[in-house]
Amino acid sequence: MHNSKVANSLGRDTNKQYDEVIRVAREVFANKLADYGASWRVLRVTSVADQLFIKAQRIRTLQETGISKVGEGIEPEFLGLLNYGIIALIQIEKGFSDSADVSVEEGLTLYDQFVTKSKALMEKKNHDYGEAWREMRVGSMADMIMVKILRIKQIEDNDGATLISEGVDANFYDIINYSIFALIKFSEQ
Repeated sequence: MHNSKVANSLGRDTNKQYDEVIRVAREVFANKLADYGASWRVLRVTSVADQLFIKAQRIRTLQETGISKVGEGIEPEFLGLLNYGIIALIQIEKGFSDSADVSVEEGLTLYDQFVTKSKALMEKKNHDYGEAWREMRVGSMADMIMVKILRIKQIEDNDGATLISEGVDANFYDIINYSIFALIKFSEQ
């Protein structure tokens, strides 16, 4: 009985921490949407995957070298991975466009829709895995994100065909959730 109380307590804390990370990420997304419009609507999903690759590679480089020559650290890159993961899911649903055809309001509605799905998935996996992510290192989270990106790229190279694996959308959800977990870990330091 005591263990289930601990797990429930952790789950509630995780939900609050998750919501706080999303609050910050959504604010960044909303501000960029107001500044630039939905310019990302022209990106094909393959291009979003490449943008994710660049961000994950930068995180890994910064973790290995400890040196940032452009002045931004690792946390903003995880935030970018989170938001680009959501953009990828929007692009999968809507397809890419030749213009920035999504208003700020619609963009935020779509953002919230995919956050809700991401959080529901996190809650299910947290239940089944017992919040194992809390024992992971941030470097391992970055590595897992890179694995997910490489899987996406391979599935794309196979024209979306898989034999037994989940599709690209499942990998984007995992990227979002690993990014959130990493940002939670940073907030706890």
